[in-house]
Amino acid sequence: MARRIQIFDTTLRDGEQSPGASMNIEEKLSVAKQLARLKVDVIEAGFPISSVGDFEAVKAVAETVKGSAVAGLCRAGKMDIDRAWEALKHAKRPVIHTFIATSDIHLEKKLKKSREEVLDIAVMAVKHAKGYCEDVEFSAEDAARSDFDYLCQVVEAVIDAGVTVVNIPDTVGYAIPSEYGAMIGKLIERVPNSKKAIISVHCHNDLGLATANSLAAVANGAGQVECTINGIGERAGNAALEEVVMAINTRADLMGVKTGINTTEIYRASRLVTDVTGLKVQVNKAIVGANAFAHEAGIHQHGVLQEKRTYEIMDAEAIGLAESKLVLGKHSGRHAFEGKLKSLGYSLTKGELDKAFERFKSLADKKKELFDEDIEAIIADEVYAIPSKYHLSYMNVMTSLDGIPTATIRLKTDDGEIIEAGVGVGSVDAVYKTIDKMIDASYDLADFNIKSVTGGTDALGEVTVKLKAKNDEVYTGRGASLDIVEASAKAYLNAVNKLVYYEEKRGNGGKPKDKAIL
Repeated sequence: MARRIQIFDTTLRDGEQSPGASMNIEEKLSVAKQLARLKVDVIEAGFPISSVGDFEAVKAVAETVKGSAVAGLCRAGKMDIDRAWEALKHAKRPVIHTFIATSDIHLEKKLKKSREEVLDIAVMAVKHAKGYCEDVEFSAEDAARSDFDYLCQVVEAVIDAGVTVVNIPDTVGYAIPSEYGAMIGKLIERVPNSKKAIISVHCHNDLGLATANSLAAVANGAGQVECTINGIGERAGNAALEEVVMAINTRADLMGVKTGINTTEIYRASRLVTDVTGLKVQVNKAIVGANAFAHEAGIHQHGVLQEKRTYEIMDAEAIGLAESKLVLGKHSGRHAFEGKLKSLGYSLTKGELDKAFERFKSLADKKKELFDEDIEAIIADEVYAIPSKYHLSYMNVMTSLDGIPTATIRLKTDDGEIIEAGVGVGSVDAVYKTIDKMIDASYDLADFNIKSVTGGTDALGEVTVKLKAKNDEVYTGRGASLDIVEASAKAYLNAVNKLVYYEEKRGNGGKPKDKAIL
């Protein structure tokens, strides 16, 4: 009988630490619900003590999500653990995840503590967390570079203290698969009580080996893999959930293990995370990239037409990719639209559905054929939004080959209307400089990206912008329209509204939240 591997998803915590990947609470909830549909075993929802926003997000996920366990990360200190429990206490299956570094470089340079002190702190943290809930995970930060004998000593001690999962992270992505797999196997063999806890792994992708290292660890006895959707995360990211899961599924003959993941929800999860973070998936990305199931070479096309297995090792349908992309038109009704949303993995409230359908009908009047990507762009543009202070009610942009681009814009606010005009070196520049004069906030444009959602001159244009606030936090905005200048304005205002909303809500002088790297 195949051994069951737990999948611990940290998209909402480590994944959100990708530069520019910040999510608001509503977006985090939508991702958490999709992760539950994916049937991940554990959702790490955030780092509660790091900020008020993170605390509220973990609390919201804990109170809302059913099926998956919900974890909150905390340093090995009573204050952190107490704060994590406060956020997690209403979860049906709470997990307190506490950590402290065990490598000599971290002990000497960061913690400035002895091995004995860190061992005592780790045991204290586990015992304190166990006073709140049964499921407690301990992570030995930078385990892959720790002295092996000392690492074994720490693992044995925290298991004796009652931990249920021990995580052995490759925090800086330094390990090689043969080395890392052997270390996990040797640790399980060396630690006398290792069978009393699940050994988990959390691999970073600095050398492009996160998935390979995770699979090597599983082959050597690890019972849990920590990963993220699309492999997002600190620096080069984490092991990608879709790669780990589909490797286990596809090579079940070799690995002899299984997961509980509903693989047909993988593509929807990938698309949703892309929508809410603005982090695009490269076209040649394994499993979920646009080219993952594409064949251009004639010999490949001929082979696939004769028998898919000649060049495809898995079915596109297995990850939730529909074969037919053509969907709806202007004569399609509300029921057809709602049915399409369900097939794409979206579950909307009545209010959200009303907004999305209104936008769909407006677009369908202008565009002959609507594809899945068009529908997904509408959802990203209309549904995953926060309360907006500024609304675009009028925009007129003038440009010519030899003229000076100008923009006239009217914004609606709760206090009335703001009207302003400005010029720029191009149409979008004129729009952005005009909006800047109307907004009472300080920020810089950090990134601007345009893409066509589908092919053709009538394709929706989708714009993603990133604004950097004075505290160095980055806010992502998206906008979609048949007019690329309008899409640019909507994306800019979307980011501005996030920045203003969270700075007003946080009210802590703009102090950025702490981050934790495992």
